Amino acid sequence: MPINARWSYPALTCTPQGRAGSVFPAETVLPLEAEAYAITRECDVWGVTVQHSGEVLYSGPGPEVLVESPAPF
Repeated sequence: MPINARWSYPALTCTPQGRAGSVFPAETVLPLEAEAYAITRECDVWGVTVQHSGEVLYSGPGPEVLVESPAPF
């Protein structure tokens, strides 16, 4: 029986390691596709927000990078 399900490839947000050891995770899985998020930068503060709701998911040191996960979850 064929499977006709759409695979979900969530985004990964990549954050730099913290200055005091490993305070920040290197990668965090986000539930939506990479196109659903926006990265902003104001001076030294980087942010990741959900575009349709404006919800802030991350605000802090950067650089911050969004990538599409190479595997479905």
